[in-house]
Amino acid sequence: MVVKRALAESRPWLLLSLVAAISYYFVSDAPIPGLYLMLWKGLGVGFLAVFAFARHHSRDGQLIGAVMTLGAIGDMAIEIDMIYGAVAFLLGHCVAIWLYARHRRARVTFSQRLFALLLVPGVVLIAWALPMDRSGAAGIAFYSLFLAVMAAMAWTSDFPRYRVGTGALMFVVSDLLIFARLGPLEGSAIPDWMIWPLYYFGQFLICTGVIQSLRHKDPRVAG
Repeated sequence: MVVKRALAESRPWLLLSLVAAISYYFVSDAPIPGLYLMLWKGLGVGFLAVFAFARHHSRDGQLIGAVMTLGAIGDMAIEIDMIYGAVAFLLGHCVAIWLYARHRRARVTFSQRLFALLLVPGVVLIAWALPMDRSGAAGIAFYSLFLAVMAAMAWTSDFPRYRVGTGALMFVVSDLLIFARLGPLEGSAIPDWMIWPLYYFGQFLICTGVIQSLRHKDPRVAG
């Protein structure tokens, strides 16, 4: 329902994004030259970035567009080296934190605030504990701190919680599955099935939720 509503309100960029992301899921293991597959992977969130820049010509529209751009760069860079991808995503989390800080919810219930407060140490601790090779655990925990703060800020922002907040949590689960593949889920098919759908549709919900909210708040600069 959310996808249909978002498509009805948008230009073709969302459709192109969905086609690119869904098709990539089915061809990711195909014998396609690495460079082409890497570019294909980046198109899903890349088109979300174009959608964001085109649909709201404000600073906040530029910020969510930058978040999606860094996400697309991360999607491609991680195919070269996980560290390169992590740096791009970490920068994206920083921009997203800045965006959500500009849109604090006027009233946050006790349960919502408690969830956000527990989310940060919980995600960092789980991420730190997952890899079997403990030499990389500190770096994973450091990255996860920014990931968790991003999700907590999204959850307590004034953007639609069941789109932007939920999308941020899907992003968190996707990354935790990546780390679990380095430990308890090594060799399991579950990460292979779940990481991309959780990540992409999380980004989709974040982008469309933020843009829809911005267009309602200030339609004068909408595209």
